[in-house]
Amino acid sequence: MDKILIIDDSAVQAGFLCSILSEEYEVTSCQNAEDGMRAAREGEYSLILLDIIMPGVDGFMLLEDLKQSEMTKHIPVIMITSLSDIQYEERGLLMGAVDYVTKPFSPVIIKARVNTHIQLYHYQTQFRQQAMIDDLTGVANRRCYEQKSLAQWQEAIRFELPFSVCMFDIDKFKLYNDTFGHPAGDRVISSVAKTVSAYFRRATDLFARYGGEEFVAVLLGIDAVSAFEHLKTVRQAVEDLHIQHNSPVCEWVTISVGGITVQPKLGDSFDTCLKLADTMLYDAKRLGRNRVVWSNANAVQWFEK
Repeated sequence: MDKILIIDDSAVQAGFLCSILSEEYEVTSCQNAEDGMRAAREGEYSLILLDIIMPGVDGFMLLEDLKQSEMTKHIPVIMITSLSDIQYEERGLLMGAVDYVTKPFSPVIIKARVNTHIQLYHYQTQFRQQAMIDDLTGVANRRCYEQKSLAQWQEAIRFELPFSVCMFDIDKFKLYNDTFGHPAGDRVISSVAKTVSAYFRRATDLFARYGGEEFVAVLLGIDAVSAFEHLKTVRQAVEDLHIQHNSPVCEWVTISVGGITVQPKLGDSFDTCLKLADTMLYDAKRLGRNRVVWSNANAVQWFEK
């Protein structure tokens, strides 16, 4: 069932909209911009119905915030208001709203417009996903990573969130390919990607194939120790697949992981952060592979094994 978020300071108005839509959709309502923004970022909504006239942060200001956030910018927003001036309608549409409905409104019209925009949202989401998916593994591709990682970096700066990025690849993969052939190698890449992706399910997580047997992941909002522990679990999950490697250096197919957690500020460089994660990956390999090496902004390191 699709989820709809109503942001309206009037409990009566929000209740009326809920009564119209709740039979066909899962409806949540918030009565101020702050709660609405938090709900939009944490939920998985197919549509937002947003009142313009609210105390403090009005609908136009909230719409601007929604469209600037990577986590909410693709959610369609219908503006609902008693303001009938065409200038307000033009302003809302130019700022990114998909529709503009004035009060009083017909329940039939509201249902029709909601249905139309939710269907369009699904079509657009499917199109975006197809353009951003790696054909072999079904996870995000390099293009998706390059777009979303920078947006998440800005998100971390804006909301003062810890930002973690990690690089990892499959240990001795060339040797595996040479021994078992490229079709078997492709199956290993796909199996590893499927296993790892199950551990990056939050709306703020990003997991992508970087190239060949290399992958990259981004996490927002968790500290360095928590990120390190999480990636240890991920590494163990790959080892527990027990895919035979049968080489002099590897019994099973395993991965090495290097990552870093920082609290980015304006002027900080994402590329520098990524290079440090790559350095941690080099250390993980140098220390024997099949392990996680992590760092924070103060160069404190955590080593597995």
